[in-house]
Amino acid sequence: MPSLPIPMISALILSCLLLRLLIVDKRHGPLAMLLALCALQGLIISLAQHFQVSWARPLQPVTASLIPPMAWVAFQTTAVRKPSARDAVHLIGPFCVVAALLIQPQPLDFLIPAVFAGYGLAIVWQSRKGADALPRMRLEAGDMPGLVWQIIGWALIASALSDGLIVLVQIIGMGYLQPWIISIASSTTLAVIGVLTLSGALGAGAPDPEEAAAPREADALDAQIMTQLDALMAQAQPYLNPDLTMSQLSRRLRVPVKQLSGAINRVTGDNVSRYINAARIAAAQNALLSGENVTAAMLGAGFNTKSNFNREFLRVAGASPSDWLAQQRA
Repeated sequence: MPSLPIPMISALILSCLLLRLLIVDKRHGPLAMLLALCALQGLIISLAQHFQVSWARPLQPVTASLIPPMAWVAFQTTAVRKPSARDAVHLIGPFCVVAALLIQPQPLDFLIPAVFAGYGLAIVWQSRKGADALPRMRLEAGDMPGLVWQIIGWALIASALSDGLIVLVQIIGMGYLQPWIISIASSTTLAVIGVLTLSGALGAGAPDPEEAAAPREADALDAQIMTQLDALMAQAQPYLNPDLTMSQLSRRLRVPVKQLSGAINRVTGDNVSRYINAARIAAAQNALLSGENVTAAMLGAGFNTKSNFNREFLRVAGASPSDWLAQQRA
């Protein structure tokens, strides 16, 4: 066993990050629960593997089995939909782990990696669809939340592979490597998942989105939806709200999220994030022309981060805010 309790160090770091999430960011939902489970698992691994605490060993697979379903619930309830009582169904995996511990522990070598790999693949598959498939994310964040969730999904898959590696070294008679694999691989996975829960992309603004979906032929219903949306944008200016989400737009127009995003894709050739950010840039340009400084124009137009504002401004106007303003004055 390594002389330093690496999982304990990881647990302490994650605990500090959890306190920051709760006190500074004031985020107390599923993401905080996921970070707390990662910190707890680091502690349990350290007690079981380094300090040889007997009661911690049976707890290790149970707490481990809670992390993947919690990651899935956190992903769904922060990015896709509201929390639901049906989320309790994801406790089936941990209950099966407890039952295996009491009845027949051998299947745990395959059950726990399967849970990690299954949930990891599910997160990667759904988050790869881009910003329009994550209606609860702020539109300013573009595709960055999907990228963050994909990394978390791959971290879960990597954890499953490390469990498979443990089984392999036992089969080939190199069991002395098992403590190292547990310490390094588990600590790295927990740290990646825990740190990414703090990402601003999962709460506040983030860098600009990737390439938009290719335009397709629009129909009369798409044109009608866009007429309603354009009227809402002109009258209520919802784009000035930095916390605007796809779900909010959908409710105000009384149009399903998928139908609304599809109409924007087909009519404009852009995704929803770019459509909204284009309106924000137009508002910022008007503010700059009226004499406001760049920071005031950025905040007033609904942007939270200067990097995202500058990138979107360059994309829409073809120049930085200061260069564009100089061109207009010339």
